[in-house]
Amino acid sequence: MLHTINFPRLQNDLETLGSIGRKEDYGLYRMAFSDGDMQGRKWLMERIEESGLELYVDEAANVHGRLNWDGNTPSVMTGSHIDTIPGAGPLDGALGVVVGLESLRSIKELGLDLKYPLELVAFTDEEGRFGGMFGSQALTGQLTPESILNEKDLNGITISEAMAERGYNAMDALRARRSPSSLHAYLELHIEQGPVLDNRQISIGVVDAIAGLFKWNVKLIGTANHAGTTPMNMRQDALQGLAEVASQINRILEEYGSDRSVATIGRVELFPGAANVVPGSVEFSLEVRDTNRDVLQVLTNAFQRTISAVARRRQLMFQYEVLSEIEPVKCDPGIVETVTQTVQDLEIAHTLMHSGAAHDAQMLAKITRAGMFFVPSKGGRSHSPAEWTDWEHIERGANVLLNTLIRLAKQ
Repeated sequence: MLHTINFPRLQNDLETLGSIGRKEDYGLYRMAFSDGDMQGRKWLMERIEESGLELYVDEAANVHGRLNWDGNTPSVMTGSHIDTIPGAGPLDGALGVVVGLESLRSIKELGLDLKYPLELVAFTDEEGRFGGMFGSQALTGQLTPESILNEKDLNGITISEAMAERGYNAMDALRARRSPSSLHAYLELHIEQGPVLDNRQISIGVVDAIAGLFKWNVKLIGTANHAGTTPMNMRQDALQGLAEVASQINRILEEYGSDRSVATIGRVELFPGAANVVPGSVEFSLEVRDTNRDVLQVLTNAFQRTISAVARRRQLMFQYEVLSEIEPVKCDPGIVETVTQTVQDLEIAHTLMHSGAAHDAQMLAKITRAGMFFVPSKGGRSHSPAEWTDWEHIERGANVLLNTLIRLAKQ
């Protein structure tokens, strides 16, 4: 038997949370442990308790709502995050949390007899004010004292300082680790944050894999010289080296990547940066993503060879620093099948796809069966006030989450 959520109640909750932390530019400012984030947390905790669910806040400040919790039986967990980037839209992360709340609330009202308890979670600092994924990394045991001490925001404020100001001890997050035996499954609903579903007019994207990545800070070092008196064939122009590297990206992906590979140079700093000086050095970011670990390794080698060859040919020095590496994750086949069956039973248009963005599900997959599905982002927009998903897609996604959670909790 299929069930439906209370859609007017869900709309009201999404609109209410979507107003918390909003500023004059219509963007949301709920960065982790900011005033907006704390107001959002307070609202969520109140809604959890009003719904008759058990409220629990763990040592990493993750907010949980629990149904039929006994402390012994592994739970079926759902959720995402309510923190935002500066100037965010209303649905990134928040949709998964609010729909998860509505699903648990609806299941409680239905009085269903389930084998496993259900658990909602809103993870701390998914958006990366202090580095990203703090809450889900804590829950899955991937934090260390060193990593906690090193986490700071762009203004130099450490996560320890920010948490202490709100009454938390950051080092306590080491005790938030959950045993794999405490979880039966994790399922996350999220907006796509890309244009595929919206362009194809499809309501649900069932995720089969989440991309991993490597991110480098690259330096090409040549010689700064007078722009008028240095002949072209005698220059060690760092910017020309970067231009040649950038022109090779599509070739590298076509030769060594997959149809899921992407590469981006998103930041460039040029030195000395004067109109009449040949650029002596350039520093830039290179980020490469794919859902296959082996493909990422092949791409790593290909970019190293290419940049090295360009530098050698142009008489430049080549240096790079690895800023981050995230392993790709395959979603659990059983959860993919269960979500797909639910979507088919609800007669909703759907497709199988991968996630190019990182999500908390990527962390949860290290300790339990994990899966995701997407609803469309209008125009592919996200991380801006223009972020939106049509209400009919939200309602369909909510009913998919509700019925899939019921199936997982009965399995």
